[in-house]
Amino acid sequence: MTSVRLRLLILALLPLIVLMPFLLFLGMTRWTADYDDVLIANVESDLRIAGQYLNRLMTGTATGLEGIARSTAFVTALDGPAETYLAAMRARLSLDFLYYLPDAQAGPAAARWPVIASALAGLPDSQIDIFPPGVLAGFPGQLDARARIDLIETEAARPTDRRTEDRGMVIHAAVPVAQPGHAGVLVGGILLNRNLQFIDRVNALVYLNAVTGGDRQGTATLFLDDVRVSTNVRLFEDVRALGTRVSAAVRQGVLDEGRTWLDRAFVVNDWYISGYLPLADSFGRRVGMLYVGFLEAPFTTAKRKAFVWMMAAFFAVLALSAPVFLWLAKGIFAPLERMTQTMKRVEGGDLSARNGNIGTRDEIGQVAAHLDLLLDGIQDRDARLRAWADELNMAVEDRTAELRLANDRLEETFRQLVMSEKLASIGEITAGVAHEINNPVAVIQGNVDVIRDSLGPAAAAEVETELALIDGQVTRISAIVGKLLQFARPGEFSGYGEPVELGPVVDDCLLLVDHVLSQSGVEVVKSCDPATPSVRIDPGELQQVVVNLMVNAAQAMDGPGRLTLRLAPGLRDGMRGAMLVVGDTGPGLPATIRDKVFDPFFTTKQGEGTGLGLSISQTLVQRAGGIIEASNLDGGGAEFRIWLPVVDPPV
Repeated sequence: MTSVRLRLLILALLPLIVLMPFLLFLGMTRWTADYDDVLIANVESDLRIAGQYLNRLMTGTATGLEGIARSTAFVTALDGPAETYLAAMRARLSLDFLYYLPDAQAGPAAARWPVIASALAGLPDSQIDIFPPGVLAGFPGQLDARARIDLIETEAARPTDRRTEDRGMVIHAAVPVAQPGHAGVLVGGILLNRNLQFIDRVNALVYLNAVTGGDRQGTATLFLDDVRVSTNVRLFEDVRALGTRVSAAVRQGVLDEGRTWLDRAFVVNDWYISGYLPLADSFGRRVGMLYVGFLEAPFTTAKRKAFVWMMAAFFAVLALSAPVFLWLAKGIFAPLERMTQTMKRVEGGDLSARNGNIGTRDEIGQVAAHLDLLLDGIQDRDARLRAWADELNMAVEDRTAELRLANDRLEETFRQLVMSEKLASIGEITAGVAHEINNPVAVIQGNVDVIRDSLGPAAAAEVETELALIDGQVTRISAIVGKLLQFARPGEFSGYGEPVELGPVVDDCLLLVDHVLSQSGVEVVKSCDPATPSVRIDPGELQQVVVNLMVNAAQAMDGPGRLTLRLAPGLRDGMRGAMLVVGDTGPGLPATIRDKVFDPFFTTKQGEGTGLGLSISQTLVQRAGGIIEASNLDGGGAEFRIWLPVVDPPV
């Protein structure tokens, strides 16, 4: 129980404890949101600067090509071999390739590249295009090798089977050439893969004068698809993260959905306040991204410090308020705490605890005296209630025991009644069925014999197959009727019982079902304890039970498996007996049918069995004084256990 002193202290400081954190939370939430908005605005401005620089570079490339196309030096060069002049211009403009296509040769290129088609139409154009490695290999400077980047497995990236990025992202520019005697297209471009000068220039333009005074540790990256092909993001101190990939979330938003990403994002190995701009090629397809961002950690640290400072100020105010309140309120604490201690003793079972004289006659003193009077009454009532409770508990226990015994007897009687009614009904039905079926079966069999005699041996041979089929089905009907009668009237089919050794009976059963086990590839594992005693049961009935269990096991395994037969002595309720265990490696007994397998007419082989095999087996075993049980093995498969009592010794 909380002390009175602490409860009064909480009551006094509750407004401060509740309102101040709430106000601090609102203030911090608003300040954090504004702070994050400022960071996003900064990265948005940075991304705009980077995009403008890329556009300016593309425009400048086209402008440079226009200057060459209009120059007299270019016309002069076209009158002779132009390769030397174009190589000099390529170096001066920092291009990676530069070539001239006359109108007669520009058709296939125009069909492939929209920028060349635009130049043929008389309009200069500059776009970003993706060159396959075969195209890059056709230019000087081994551009295909420079463009090739091995992919590095990257945390949070979308899974991929690619191992290498060998395409090239190119600023692709083309301008029309319309000089006397020369008409065509001048084409040039810059490979952006591994173009560290370009990306470092972007980074310098964006983060040269950081608004936060240099706290932003900025990075810039150019992506081909989701692969970093030009970046100043570091894997290690001197290793750039070329070949690493963007996170799956950013790829989804920028490349798949075409959005400009302005949010925090995981970059290689840390979180950055990031901006990603989707880049489209001359066909309008999103083929890459331009990224700028700065490390989030310094700003997270700043927010954390501000939060810690405000929480420290809050707890300092609380720490100063508590002793001041306690000093002002200590006059009422002692009596209240004394009453609290008295109540704790009463709760612990000490009903003799009292407040006594607390040295004051004010309202608190009156409450203490009245509490003592109430405790006196409670102590007296408790003594009387305990006496009544003891008497009531004894009566309840006696009555509960009687009800439990009566309920057990009622349930057992009900089960026996249900089974008796079921067996009686089945016996009546079976007798009628046997009578109604045996008569027409006898007529059928007699007429089949008449047909054989009437046809004679020669004619009967032609339909012998059909007659044999009728004989077989008649025999099957007779066998089914026999099983029904054996189940309904087991006493008419039983012997008197004689001492039987289980081992030889099991061996005979194995011979009878050998063809079934061999056809299914079932392995038989038999173990017999020499101390297994003899039992009193009709051998034929025992053989019927064991054969039925073996056949059921083979059918349950439905193919190769292992049939386990184990004979051993067994005690049950203090009685000596013999235990026969039949186990298989099939699927076992489902929990839904485990309690029904011995019910009459219950079968899982619809259209094949009568559902009487296990029910008859249970009847035969129980009549011999034994018990048959079914369960599942821990390793899989079902197990049936037959316990039979030993033969009584002769007198």
